[in-house]
Amino acid sequence: MNSNFEAYLASIIKEDIVVDQAMNYALTAPGKRLRPFLLLSFLKDCGYSEEYGYPCAAAIEMIHTYSLIHDDLPAMDNDDLRRGRKTVHKQFNEAVAILAGDALLTKAFEVIADSEYSDNEKVKIVSILSKCAGHQGMIKGQDLDISLLYKETVEIDDLSMMEYYKTGMLLTAPLLCGAALTDNTNLEDKIIDIGKKIGLAFQIQDDVLDYTSNEEIMGKSISDSRNNKNTFYNLLGLKGCTDVYIRLYNSAISVIDSLPINLASTKKIILEMKNRRK
Repeated sequence: MNSNFEAYLASIIKEDIVVDQAMNYALTAPGKRLRPFLLLSFLKDCGYSEEYGYPCAAAIEMIHTYSLIHDDLPAMDNDDLRRGRKTVHKQFNEAVAILAGDALLTKAFEVIADSEYSDNEKVKIVSILSKCAGHQGMIKGQDLDISLLYKETVEIDDLSMMEYYKTGMLLTAPLLCGAALTDNTNLEDKIIDIGKKIGLAFQIQDDVLDYTSNEEIMGKSISDSRNNKNTFYNLLGLKGCTDVYIRLYNSAISVIDSLPINLASTKKIILEMKNRRK
């Protein structure tokens, strides 16, 4: 846990209306902060201060948090536990949850616009985040997820494509933003490859944990098994899933090792992801 980043995150939204309270309730809940930390570690590896990355890291966490608020709504997964707390629509109400999610998404771009990044850096970051989170990114993955609910037969390729967009794109975004802020945009193709691999591996782990863990450990509702969703666990079983996600993480690490820059801190986070239990 980075206490300085947590303090920064908690300082962004000044509470004036109920929606502000709901935004902070979700944003400051104890999460993994995986996406911000991928960005901050990338900057550290390239010789930049972590503080330099705070606005971008916060924007990424806001976008991720908004997506969780909306995922938990009755129209989506209908969950009542997230990050060890009641979901936003349970703590407040459904209308406030919708507005809080909308507000976090738009606030993310406000934070970038008001930052001290150069105009060129702002444009690059906004482009990356909007593409990774938008209708050809995370939203596309959510759309594919919904469509898979109505398919009688689901193949591995169907799930892989869905998870690349739904999970992988927003795990790729911090690495792409890191490259943009450190003048390493020539590495974009390999960075996208890393993000795709760790995104799919991370989600396969989640599928396993949804069946093998419990809500107290995970800090969120275990709803995939309850809702009979098509998952990697259904298709591959425990051993199959474990073999695949370990192979994906190892492949991502091999790509990192092939880069012309030393991403030791970033590699460490990915190794921690590989060994996570919640």
